[in-house]
Amino acid sequence: MSSALTDLCRYPIVQAPMAGGPSCPQLAAAVSEAGGLGFLAGGYRTADGIRDEIGQMRALTGQPFGVNLFMPQHNPADPAVLDAYGDRLAGEAACYETALGDPGTGGDDFYEDKLAVLLDTPVPVVSFTFGCPSRDTLDAFAAAGTYTVVTVTSPEEAQAAQWAGADAVCAQGTEAGGHRSTFEDDPATEDGGTGLLSLVTQVRETVQIPVVAAGGLMRGSQIAAVLAAGADAAQLGTAFLACPESGAHALHKQALTNPLFVRTTLTRAFSGRPARGLVNRFVREHGPYAPAAYPQVHHMTAVLRRAAARAGDAQGMALWAGQGHRMVRELPAGRLVRLLAEELDAARTAVSTRSTQ
Repeated sequence: MSSALTDLCRYPIVQAPMAGGPSCPQLAAAVSEAGGLGFLAGGYRTADGIRDEIGQMRALTGQPFGVNLFMPQHNPADPAVLDAYGDRLAGEAACYETALGDPGTGGDDFYEDKLAVLLDTPVPVVSFTFGCPSRDTLDAFAAAGTYTVVTVTSPEEAQAAQWAGADAVCAQGTEAGGHRSTFEDDPATEDGGTGLLSLVTQVRETVQIPVVAAGGLMRGSQIAAVLAAGADAAQLGTAFLACPESGAHALHKQALTNPLFVRTTLTRAFSGRPARGLVNRFVREHGPYAPAAYPQVHHMTAVLRRAAARAGDAQGMALWAGQGHRMVRELPAGRLVRLLAEELDAARTAVSTRSTQ
């Protein structure tokens, strides 16, 4: 690991920021206390909400932690296309006895307000998803003593992040659960993404800044593999979803190992942006027809997803999960961090032993 990342956490283990509830202060604090790097998810939160969660974090731990922000999205969507998808979802709204959400709620996710909070009360790390901030923004965080990470899905995006002044990049392989963090969402050039080991190697050969690897990682031996491929640390999300400290819905936690949900897929069904989740009824019925319209579709379906959760219907929920979801372990977050670190050490020792035989 690079010295900067070593200063942030004892182990090269980062808990992914999972928006929508899972990455709560209790989970992030438990990870940081155990020697990993815990993250709060700023996406879909208000600026005041982030300020409150940072306060909770600081009451729970004195260890370093991070906050993730979504870059503003200003992608115009054809109203007729959105209306057509809304018509498709009318049956869902009737079933859950609710109305669809307003697709015009806004695409900036209170970005400027959140920047103001994080520059006014700096945290150790800030990461960015769905694009790269301006050099002025990254310079402002550097001046505040905040380490910055930009999530990327290609060597070209990694290079752009380095040029803009990011301290590190998080290389997200296609195996990752949740949203694909591409800078641009263009269905015409969509190819499903690059696998993590290949992506890490390509990014490592493209940039000189530290690389965090993310995508389907569930075991310490996999962490050893990405470190050997050139990563400085590994980021895990799905692995922490089932922890008791996680804020994920109980149905979401149960679905990770429920035999009813045997595979994941990339879908636009819930948000209008490609995201990997467990295949359920909603994905099967609406995924093929969902338009490339984020965050408009996200706002349309948010009410439906909440209603499905209240009704105890996992078939109508967004069950984000990486490809390794079947290997999830229901352990307290701190214990999981220590177990991953032990597995990492064992994998390194095994490789060293074999190389000397």
